Amino acid sequence: MSKYVFGVDIGGTTVKLGLFDVEGNILEKWEIPTRTEEAGSKILPDIAESIQSKISERQMTVADVVGVGAGAPGPVDDNGVIRMAVNLGWGTFSIRETLEKILGLPVMAGNDANVAALGEMWKGGGQGSSNMIAVTLGTGVGGGIISGGRVLTGAVGAGGEIGHIHVEDNETESCNCGNKGCLEQYASATGITRLANRKLSESDRESLLRKGEVSAKAVFDAVKQKDALAMEVAEEFGKYLGDGLSVIAGVVNPDTILIGGGVSKAGDILIDYIKPHYEKNVFHGSRNARFVLATLGNDAGIYGAAKLVLDAVRNQ
Repeated sequence: MSKYVFGVDIGGTTVKLGLFDVEGNILEKWEIPTRTEEAGSKILPDIAESIQSKISERQMTVADVVGVGAGAPGPVDDNGVIRMAVNLGWGTFSIRETLEKILGLPVMAGNDANVAALGEMWKGGGQGSSNMIAVTLGTGVGGGIISGGRVLTGAVGAGGEIGHIHVEDNETESCNCGNKGCLEQYASATGITRLANRKLSESDRESLLRKGEVSAKAVFDAVKQKDALAMEVAEEFGKYLGDGLSVIAGVVNPDTILIGGGVSKAGDILIDYIKPHYEKNVFHGSRNARFVLATLGNDAGIYGAAKLVLDAVRNQ
């Protein structure tokens, strides 16, 4: 009987790998560099070689391994086909088929944010949930939606792109995606900094934010010290994100809303600014969704990738 599963989180700089038992206990984790040269052609062979080395090192056999799960930064459909990952130099091809041919093991693949959401539901802040919206607030805004315990991938794997829902008609600057008024422009670390700089330029009011580099962390540090201008920025951020989440909740009816990413390190005060706006506008059937913070940090991706392949094998 197979006892182990590998989880892989493919990032633009490093690939994180984890070895788990079938109950989801992590036995070992490590990293290898992401070699993006030659259109990223070395990435999957490097991953396969690292997994094969680990199997040998631990005196395991292929028969001991349930399979390999992988998360990648781009739209990945239910068949493991990725449609462009710019950061990796990848075009459209099947991660699943490519890795299966090299390893001779079952492989499942998904979008990295969706896979991380699955990890948090399984072993992180979202434990006990089977219907969850996960939003990752970092340089951008990522997201994943879990419905009935399964990742909502959509037609081509672009489901859960929470950062690119439209929340502002009057925006004049473009989002990185090319559109204007995306949630990412107001709720990411970059977006919060942008809101703060706009607020600072509107007046000469005193604020702790004038005394150093303006950042999302600086905003919430100032909020904790009752800085009036910073609190207005946090209120604006909370309205955009709370309103956006209320719209998504009207479609997927979550029992849990999980907030992760670097910005979430501000702690529960973040939820204090998001939740009132969410509850004000959401349909009553989703009003009691619990708000929680992510707990797995950078390991969410490898946990979710392992869960992806375990679920696939169990459902066969």
